[in-house]
Amino acid sequence: MDFGVMFFSSVDRAGAAKYDLLLRAARFADTHDFSCVWTPERHFHPFGGLFPNPAVTSAALATITSRTQLRAGSLISPLHHAVRIAEDWSVVDNLSGGRVAISFGSGWNVNDFVFFPDRYQTRQQVMFEQIELVRQLWRGDRVVQTNSFGKEVEIAIYPKPVQPELPIWVTSSGNVETFKSAGKVGAHVLTHLIGQDPGQLAGKIAAYRQAWDAAGHAGRGTVSLMLHTFMGARLDDVRATVYTPFREYLRSALSLEQLAAVGGGAISGGHKIAPQDLPADMVEDLLDVTFERYFEGGSLMGTVATCEPIVQRLIDAGVDEAACLVDFGAGDTDAVLASLDVVNELRDGFSTRRLQASAEDALRQFAQPLE
Repeated sequence: MDFGVMFFSSVDRAGAAKYDLLLRAARFADTHDFSCVWTPERHFHPFGGLFPNPAVTSAALATITSRTQLRAGSLISPLHHAVRIAEDWSVVDNLSGGRVAISFGSGWNVNDFVFFPDRYQTRQQVMFEQIELVRQLWRGDRVVQTNSFGKEVEIAIYPKPVQPELPIWVTSSGNVETFKSAGKVGAHVLTHLIGQDPGQLAGKIAAYRQAWDAAGHAGRGTVSLMLHTFMGARLDDVRATVYTPFREYLRSALSLEQLAAVGGGAISGGHKIAPQDLPADMVEDLLDVTFERYFEGGSLMGTVATCEPIVQRLIDAGVDEAACLVDFGAGDTDAVLASLDVVNELRDGFSTRRLQASAEDALRQFAQPLE
């Protein structure tokens, strides 16, 4: 299991401190063998509002890191022109020495689509068309576009990217058809445990890998799973630290869902609900139930001992990588960095197990008699 660091903050710190955690945690990831740093795209709401453009945040991180991969998680591509996506990320690829990757998302919040209102109903189709166009431009192909006078012109992007192929993920909120579509086009998958448990996720991963194999792609594809993360030495201390901030984080997410419903669109996962104000006591009960669900097995909130079984269960389900969401408000920057030290212990333990398993496989193959 690989481990990356993910950001999606609903906490807007004052002044220059807004991005202190992002910068310091990225340096930590870069020097402690974490696979990547994910930054999202969010608009017009405090929930994730520090991150309207992952190309900008990744460009900043490119100047202070040297090893870890810098990923958009997610880039809502229907809100952009595909050619600009390729141009922007090629710049970041050059700044980082070839360390960028993009998880494409189709989006769900109708209010975000003020950029391209006509794309909302066909957003997933648009996303997959954009993935193909970005791939072509990234490889150096010239593509035909139409200028202001209706004339078709051939264009190519500059600067040329460092990587010959752009590593691509597709973000899925749990729809098995999105998993299958990602496998078909040879994209990795970024997902979460909102609305699905590890058992359900295992079935979707199996469908993804079947689609991947059927399309003839090499390897098996990577499944990355977002997990809210805060770890410490004592479980009771961790629970006391995360209880209030995580509930408020969930409250902020619920507020965004309600605004999307009022706007007439879907909520996350593509579901439709009637816009309505929930009674205050119902909201509190919902937050309590949701907190317990995450704390008891849907996150990396705990100790090394309590989180190890969770990670193993996810590995058994087919997950390749934990995307550790660290900025949901559990403590200040120093507290989160101290938590990352414990996460690194967990990461190191599973890295050691993987190396041991690989060595054992090699020995078994070597010991087989020649035919």
